[in-house]
Amino acid sequence: MNFLNKPFAQHDKNSTLELSRRQFLQSASVGGGLLIGSGFITLTVPASAAAAGDAPVFNAFLKITPDNKVIVAIKHLDMGQGVSTGLTTLIAEELGARWEQIQFEFAPADAARYNNLFWGPTQGTGGSSSIANSWQQLRTAGAAAREMLQAAAAAEWKVPPAEVQIKQGVVSHGKHSSELGALAAKAASLPAPQKPVVKDPKDFQFIGKKTPRKDSIDKTSGTAIYTQDIQLPGMLTAVVAYPPQVFGKVKKVDASKAKSSPGVVAVVEIPRGVAVIAENFWAANKARKLLALEWDLSSCETRSSDALFAACHEAAGKVGHIVKNTGDAPAALKKSGQVIEAKYEIPYLAHAAIEPLNCVVKVEKNQCEMWFASQMPTIDQMEVGKVTGLKPEQVKINSLYAGGSFGRRACANDYVVDAAHIAKQLPGRAIKMVWTREDEILNARYRPMAVHHIRGAISPDGKALAWQHHAAAQSILRGTPFEAMVKGPVDGTIAEGIEDMHYAIPHLQVQGSEVPINVSTLWWRSVGHSGNAFVVETFIDQLAKAAKKDPVVFRRELLVNEPRALGVLNLAAEKANWGKPLAAGVSRGIAVHKSFGTWVAQVAEVRINSDKTFKVERVVCAVDCGIAVNPDVITAQMEGGIGMGLSAALGEAITLKNGVVEQTNYHTYTPLRIDSMPKIEVHIVPSAEAPTGVGEPGLPPIAGAVGNALFAATGKPVTKLPLGNKV
Repeated sequence: MNFLNKPFAQHDKNSTLELSRRQFLQSASVGGGLLIGSGFITLTVPASAAAAGDAPVFNAFLKITPDNKVIVAIKHLDMGQGVSTGLTTLIAEELGARWEQIQFEFAPADAARYNNLFWGPTQGTGGSSSIANSWQQLRTAGAAAREMLQAAAAAEWKVPPAEVQIKQGVVSHGKHSSELGALAAKAASLPAPQKPVVKDPKDFQFIGKKTPRKDSIDKTSGTAIYTQDIQLPGMLTAVVAYPPQVFGKVKKVDASKAKSSPGVVAVVEIPRGVAVIAENFWAANKARKLLALEWDLSSCETRSSDALFAACHEAAGKVGHIVKNTGDAPAALKKSGQVIEAKYEIPYLAHAAIEPLNCVVKVEKNQCEMWFASQMPTIDQMEVGKVTGLKPEQVKINSLYAGGSFGRRACANDYVVDAAHIAKQLPGRAIKMVWTREDEILNARYRPMAVHHIRGAISPDGKALAWQHHAAAQSILRGTPFEAMVKGPVDGTIAEGIEDMHYAIPHLQVQGSEVPINVSTLWWRSVGHSGNAFVVETFIDQLAKAAKKDPVVFRRELLVNEPRALGVLNLAAEKANWGKPLAAGVSRGIAVHKSFGTWVAQVAEVRINSDKTFKVERVVCAVDCGIAVNPDVITAQMEGGIGMGLSAALGEAITLKNGVVEQTNYHTYTPLRIDSMPKIEVHIVPSAEAPTGVGEPGLPPIAGAVGNALFAATGKPVTKLPLGNKV
């Protein structure tokens, strides 16, 4: 499945041609096909990366085979978000291919060619960046291939290149016509264009149009390959007995009974536990239960959830680090005659993707080969190299589909490292390490719990005057390879979506505090925005009520200088018939939030029953994500984000008792069931702006919209998640 594994696609590093100071294209004639890529395209690179001298380098994104297939290399992990469709759309558009002839392959792990342009010399997927950072890059690659094919046809037909057209996969001029594959070899022998010209948006045939997903048939037919589908000669299966808490260690093990269990090949100790390796999963899992283990839990958390929340409240009640200060919020609050106060609690959450983490590894003398869904191939190569004693480039990663991630596969690479430790002890044998759902919940890297203390003031004329906000939570970034992203005294994920809130409040002070808790955390879909949007949006409704104003009107006043925010707010309100009467027992709530460059507004309609239970019946969503590359994929991502956000809002929570996580599987960690899914309508704002993220921005507003609907119905502010199913 890797892009460079086909015999006709050998990469020729010596064929690079300079395009300009900031762009180049590379072409190589290989096996009668055309291989082309683009790189050194500087988009938005973080200042930290630029300062370090990091230069985004890419190549080999497109090949055209003699039998007329157009194959696109997908450098980003497809974990269900649809990048295998979105990225191929960019190539198809500029090349002029037929949608049916476009195929894709997952690119190999190689940061020199496939790095994420936003991250410097690192290949990876995250932050809703796939389309945004490939937008110009892949369009340029497609345009270059188109111009080379036009030049080849022009030379053969003795006509001006500018008069040659490529439409629906056919190269034509007057009476002449040819398929792409027939011209590919000749095109590859021509000089690469110095400045390929991308299409004018008015000429788009695919971008902005609904096209079928490229992965739908394989996924619905069961032929899509996931890690669990990998079967290799002589492959063994491993399961690991882990301590009951993440930071525990093996103290003593008696593996005699496990070793004598049928089908068991070996029992080995690894840094984080004890692995049982057997001929199949059932034999390994049965033997794991026969291990006699003692654990050293001296480094583990001992507090329960109530005590941890109390520690967060204590921190929020003190003076924290100021991360945003506009005007003088403390003074304005002191002078105001109308002050509103609220305290919020947000729980730990697990990622709980449908596919538990797993990995196939084969370690040999000079190479380690892996098969799994890698979200951060560069970091995986580095970490596995440390375990095996190999150089990162000797670690070959065969990327596969992922059955969800939501941030869990991004880092800290624990399951990948564990698999490498196991395979290292059985060199030459392929080992499939399998996690059960219980393993994954136990070893989860949770979204941090958080506490927010807020005070707001309304002016005598009913306007938002002041907002003082203290967010206290455990850091996500501390102790990870991404700790360098912490630029100030506080992990920025704690206050994101708060310190950069879009409401024009004259006096705004945002404080943040990191609370030391010995529970493993990680980014969770939309990261800090996932909880912070709920807090900000429900508090806005409390201010609106104090000001005696409709929540939409109140927001409009605060967003007068944010036209794109107003655009989604007004569109969602219009499509939801905001202000018009509802059926008895039904209430509406609205929320609007920006994350990953994208504006999203959502209106939730909630029915409250006579027994005080409630159900979210309808959600109207408006999204402004710049140019909509594939509207169907965008709609799907909004729907998925709403579903996941609603699931977390209503019923998900990880709780601890004496430091031990109480949830084990879907019967105790309870994602939303399908009968609780509301009707969803998605409306995309037409835009000429460059594309921004869609994988994460659909999630943050939904909890606030539902909370505000309940507030409208009951008059009681909602300040704690999950909401449950009763008012």
